[in-house]
Amino acid sequence: MIYGTAWKKERTRELVLQALRMGYRAIDTACQPKHYQEELVGAGIADAEAAGVVTRSDVYLQTKYTPIGGQDPADVPYDPSAPLEEQVKQSVATSLRNLRTEYIDCLLVHSPLATHAETMRVWRQLERHVGAGEVRSLGISNCYDVKALAKLHEEATVKPVAVQNRFYEATKHDVELRKFCAAHGIAYQSFWTLTGNKQLVQGSAVRGVARAHGCTPEQVWLGFVRALGITPLSGTTSAEHMADDLALPSLRDAEVQKLNWLISTDGV
Repeated sequence: MIYGTAWKKERTRELVLQALRMGYRAIDTACQPKHYQEELVGAGIADAEAAGVVTRSDVYLQTKYTPIGGQDPADVPYDPSAPLEEQVKQSVATSLRNLRTEYIDCLLVHSPLATHAETMRVWRQLERHVGAGEVRSLGISNCYDVKALAKLHEEATVKPVAVQNRFYEATKHDVELRKFCAAHGIAYQSFWTLTGNKQLVQGSAVRGVARAHGCTPEQVWLGFVRALGITPLSGTTSAEHMADDLALPSLRDAEVQKLNWLISTDGV
């Protein structure tokens, strides 16, 4: 389970500390002031270190380079007029400073750029940061085209280790893309895991499994996606829900198969 820090604004610092105290050991953010307060993520981790909750090596820290189209024009964390390579270089430097760290465990491209060639220019620059030891692994977010992911994977020297996507019906729950990820050792991370599936979470199938396990439908759904090999993000601000997220039920194979039918394009 990864704690997601989007839209937490001024509460980011306290919530990151709370999540680490509750037992989360993976934190997701982005160098995108429009939706994330990356510097407050760094402060929250520092608070947890000072309190003896974690050391830096205990925490899987993930951030993103956000292309200009996803930035607030009034608050861009790099020179938007600079070449893509320089934008990435400045973004990585800002993230390292904000997060008070010498290395980033995984750095995602927040979304594919307008062309594959531009995406690869960004990727090549990120590979240089891996070579320099500032970044340990790479991934991509908001990538819903399996052919685009396959092309990136084929051409990359440093292969993507993570894809982070919205998990919902509009993309058919990324069935084909998840198959590609599984075949190539790429971790599939889901966001909107609960909010994008409200009808299914509250449906009779999930609620029936929840009754059998004595837990909430939300816990069953998160336990189900975990059983599929998915790593979900949670952005809850509730201590109770944080605890629930870290106490997911172990579903039986028959239960997983029953729920998988709800999101499978071929009914398997």
